[in-house]
Amino acid sequence: MKLALGCDHGGLELKEKIKAHLEKRGFEILDCGTYTTDSCDYPDFGAAAARAVANGDCDRGIVICTTGIGISIAANKVKGIRCALLSDLMSARMTRQHNDTNMMALGAAVVGPMLALQIVDTWLDTEFEGGRHQRRVDKLSALEN
Repeated sequence: MKLALGCDHGGLELKEKIKAHLEKRGFEILDCGTYTTDSCDYPDFGAAAARAVANGDCDRGIVICTTGIGISIAANKVKGIRCALLSDLMSARMTRQHNDTNMMALGAAVVGPMLALQIVDTWLDTEFEGGRHQRRVDKLSALEN
């Protein structure tokens, strides 16, 4: 599975920890930036990761900023993206099972690195249940048109 990662300066340290963890797990990573702690704009990097998922270059994506709010909004502006801002394991599991999210966002100032890695693993290892949930996901997709 190929994953797109994106962050602003506030999420850089956590992105690098997640990237190293995912590479150890054998995932292929497309790092959409940022690469320094210089102040930058989260929409640029959230959108870049989201476009990589939406166009099929990556299977899923993870984006990070200080709170996760702005970068998740940016990702969700890209057609075909269902990005959930996550801060707990139950939401990580449920958003995959019921919403078939293809992106997740984290707030680097909200969750610590240990919890963040657990959230990432839960989200990646949980499958979409389909069934009645597919109808709802289809309705979400129809809202984009």
